[in-house]
Amino acid sequence: MAKTLNDTLVPAERHGSTRTARVGLRTGGRAWPAAVAAAFTLAQLALVRPGMGLGWDESVYVSQVSGHTPAAFFSAPRARGVSLLVAPIASWSSSTELLRVYLALLSGLGLFLALRAWRGLFPARALGAGGALFATLWVTLFYGPQAMPNYWVAIGALAGVGYFLRAQADPGDPGDRAALWGVGASAALMAWMRPTDAVWVTLPLFAVLLCLPRWRRPRVLAALVVGLATGAAQWIVEAYVGFGGLSERLADASGIQGGLGWNIAVLDQLRTLGGRSLCRPCAGSIPATPMIVWWFVLPLLAAVGLAVAARARRTAGTLLPLACATTAGIPYLFMIGYAAPRFLLPYYALLVIPVADALIHLVTASIRKRRPVAAALVALGLAGHLAVQYTVLTRTVDRTTASHRDWARTAAELHRLGVRPPCLLTGHLAIPIAFYAGCRSVQTQGHNANTTAAEIAGAAERLPVAALTTPKEQAPEFARTWERHRVAGLLLRVAPAAR
Repeated sequence: MAKTLNDTLVPAERHGSTRTARVGLRTGGRAWPAAVAAAFTLAQLALVRPGMGLGWDESVYVSQVSGHTPAAFFSAPRARGVSLLVAPIASWSSSTELLRVYLALLSGLGLFLALRAWRGLFPARALGAGGALFATLWVTLFYGPQAMPNYWVAIGALAGVGYFLRAQADPGDPGDRAALWGVGASAALMAWMRPTDAVWVTLPLFAVLLCLPRWRRPRVLAALVVGLATGAAQWIVEAYVGFGGLSERLADASGIQGGLGWNIAVLDQLRTLGGRSLCRPCAGSIPATPMIVWWFVLPLLAAVGLAVAARARRTAGTLLPLACATTAGIPYLFMIGYAAPRFLLPYYALLVIPVADALIHLVTASIRKRRPVAAALVALGLAGHLAVQYTVLTRTVDRTTASHRDWARTAAELHRLGVRPPCLLTGHLAIPIAFYAGCRSVQTQGHNANTTAAEIAGAAERLPVAALTTPKEQAPEFARTWERHRVAGLLLRVAPAAR
């Protein structure tokens, strides 16, 4: 492996003739990534729709900086990166549509910058094709305009590995200053969003820096360490201020996630590919073969891309992102007891450029007479892939929009019943519905426990309070005599003071 990783990094010119590659870099270096990023932004606005409403986790992140609703309980695994990302809009506007447009534009810009980080390492057409593959996955389109951290970890991972390879490209050079800044900024972005994910993604980078003499670049190592420390600093400080220390916060986070350890979650992830945003507990059937086949083809094509790179003696530029993809996927495939499709976004982002390189090679390296056949087969496969992604995305958006509308209806009914700000909600779905209603959410048990039954009962004497349950769920003791109302599949028990 050391010999493989010590192969000299080869710039884009080695993919074809020098003159052709230079023209391609000059004319397509920005055009391909820019076109893909623009199309990605437009696809988000057209297919995901800005009026989808905010989800549960989104409401937690947005509420931290919102001027229109109290901050929801912020549990141990969460980091403040998303809240700071949405603050320029959420701090002064309650418009979900405006926030979605802002995030769609920002995610398109992020994809463009991440692809640009790879310039000179792969031809522009491979970068464009890789970006297009990532941008057309339903999970990427669905989460690009959402106030969630996983897409931004993926962007940081993609950009970070590209900048890392550029900084290492010429061992005789003291370092590309822009690439060094890129390494640090990308690491900071990942740690800012999800510190533990940032550690998993960067493990192979630290390994080659510390274990392979030809890759031992102190300035690159410093940029990586400083970037991670900068991004995770607030999360670490908050651990000591609010959770009793770093080890305690990590233990709390593990407990909330079901206890991290050896747990094969591959089938759980497969169950999410039909459009389930969260699979916890993860039961039910695996989606039909057309919906999951791409999940198996993607790593196979990445392996083909590695073989192509090895034959061309440019292994490192392909092997390193694949190694980072592997470590990024390990905790969510083998160490957690539930699944969500967004968890694997960094894994997909790091695979797509080697996959695109493999597809281009399969077409262009074929015997001249067979090239039309190879191109037709690749085009047919991609068309089927896009059809599946569009179908799953459409169903997921429709289902999610409907559930968010139910939350909005429940909030409107609570307002009609007198539960208006300043108010308090507890019980089933209290966190997202409280955001829609402008109330504070509290819980007496579970991962978001932050109060007691006595405190809720006392609050009900001085401000509007409601307890939410499912029809089959028993109401908490303090709310059993409260007036009952049914809306959107929930029972609302409203304290007398609210009337």
